[in-house]
Amino acid sequence: MVTLVEMNAVEYQEYFSTSIKKYAKEKVLSGNWKQEESIQKSEEEYTKLLPNGEKTENNFLYTIKNDDKSVGVIWLAKKTEETGYIYDIFILEEYQGNGFGKEALKQIENIGRNLGLKKIGLHVFGHNTVARGLYDKIGYVTTNVLMEKEI
Repeated sequence: MVTLVEMNAVEYQEYFSTSIKKYAKEKVLSGNWKQEESIQKSEEEYTKLLPNGEKTENNFLYTIKNDDKSVGVIWLAKKTEETGYIYDIFILEEYQGNGFGKEALKQIENIGRNLGLKKIGLHVFGHNTVARGLYDKIGYVTTNVLMEKEI
């Protein structure tokens, strides 16, 4: 059974360290940042968004668990009284394809409703076709598309 458990300080530190590297890699892969600046920029963005770590107001960071085993993380931020934003959802590679992401998204939507949210947004990198397929399947719609071309 999948449950969302609020992140504690130890889990947050591990998440912060891992996510900075993961986000930097995604930004380089998508062509947004240069490799040599990516870690610093990633750390700056995370620090700006979560100045008080897992205790940052209007941010809800959860460890996704399946039968008490950590299988991933999900982070919801309350942006306005009615809108939320999923800054991150990540399922560990060895647990992907088991429905944990889909179930975590359902649960985070329930948490959002309980917070008074009417809408939740998220970002997905264009090259992440698996995640895009999941979001499409459970009702997320594309609202913007950014495109570029090397010249």
